[in-house]
Amino acid sequence: MTDIGRHRNGDDDRGDDRDVSGTGDGDPSQPAPMPPYDDLLRIAEQLKDLGRTQEKLHTLLSAMLSVSRDLDLPRVLRRIVTSAMGLVRARYGAMGVLAEDGEGLSVFIPEGLSDEEVAGLEGVELPRGRGLLGHLIRHPVPLRVDDIGAHPASAGFPPGHPPMGTLLGVAITVQGRVYGNLYLSERADGRPFDEQDEEVVVALAGAAAVAIENARLYEQVRVDSEKFQRLLLPQLSDLHPFEAAAVYRPATEPDQLGGDWYDALTLPDGTCCLAIGDVCGHDLTAAAAMSQTRSMLRALLYTRLHLPSRVLTQLDLALHALPSGLVTTALVARIDRREDQWVLRWSNAGHPPPLLLAPGSPPCYLDEDPCLPLGVDLNLPRYDSAYGLPPGSTVLLFTDGLIEHHQRPIETGLRSLAELAAIHTALPPERLCEILADHHPGDGRDDIAVLAVRVPDGPEAS
Repeated sequence: MTDIGRHRNGDDDRGDDRDVSGTGDGDPSQPAPMPPYDDLLRIAEQLKDLGRTQEKLHTLLSAMLSVSRDLDLPRVLRRIVTSAMGLVRARYGAMGVLAEDGEGLSVFIPEGLSDEEVAGLEGVELPRGRGLLGHLIRHPVPLRVDDIGAHPASAGFPPGHPPMGTLLGVAITVQGRVYGNLYLSERADGRPFDEQDEEVVVALAGAAAVAIENARLYEQVRVDSEKFQRLLLPQLSDLHPFEAAAVYRPATEPDQLGGDWYDALTLPDGTCCLAIGDVCGHDLTAAAAMSQTRSMLRALLYTRLHLPSRVLTQLDLALHALPSGLVTTALVARIDRREDQWVLRWSNAGHPPPLLLAPGSPPCYLDEDPCLPLGVDLNLPRYDSAYGLPPGSTVLLFTDGLIEHHQRPIETGLRSLAELAAIHTALPPERLCEILADHHPGDGRDDIAVLAVRVPDGPEAS
């Protein structure tokens, strides 16, 4: 018994020695020894740093996506500033766009100012690129300043400017040329900007450069598209004795090209012909179809097809032969003398109705039921409508972009347009068209065409 007990005690002693030595020869079911406390603190700090790094990386990627998802240049620039502020938790931020000569700032976009701070800067000229801002223009490398007032290049702040002590400035280069500078000031925790702040803002500036270039290219395409669209539309000739004017406005956020068109001319017999239409679609195909439609219509107006319905029927036949096959709304009208009165005769292919503005009378829509748009069904007949025009009255034709709003019924847009036109009925046709296009009840999602023709109100009316 004694030997057995001593043998067991010996086994226990050896087991204790092996556990303490940590050689790994002990019972595998026993837990591994804990590392020293200092090592645990170091590992915890490393994990925390890794978590912060991953969080900052995620925030940076989100910021990059944010600045690149828009194509409107002013919004892109402002989003770059706010995204950078969020990355480094800066209270203030700004974007300065360099002038063409590269010597100063042509645009300055500040963010983070409170209403009181904005009021305090009322009357103060926006920065033009002096002091530290000018230093960054001349030396386009990342700049971190812990005390703005102590920097040799500091020029101080104008009266009413909020106090700022720290600065992080980064240049934004687009296609090898400095486009502008991103300025950040005052971290939320009161500390100066550090190396990590600089790294993430420099990374954001790289993505910002791509977003800026995309927005600039898109803006150029928009400008070129609008120019192309206007070149496709006619300059109205002298329609004496009638007064006429037309206005075209692209959509505020156009996808591509528009399909709105108009035309007006006088025939050798003195008849005034006017037309307006809208090709469905917002691309190059729609623009080409619009040009073809207007050209064919003008040729048809010079033929012996006196009735507008017959003109539209022949135009529909011609459009069916085109490969595009796009649906088109259109309205063709003629104004001529019938005994002692001007008479409007028109045929409507799915288009908004004409609006009559007669002196001394409320606006009136000539809203006979329209026929089908062009490009739908050649077998259904088209018909004409007629209305006697009082002397000095104005016939207004327009496309649906003038009145359509995605949150309101079309009747609301028509009513709002009539109310707006009633206020300005007496204006010359050109000014009338401009006001209606500028203050249209539509939501701006579609392009707008407005055509106004006024019959004589003098000796020529008799």
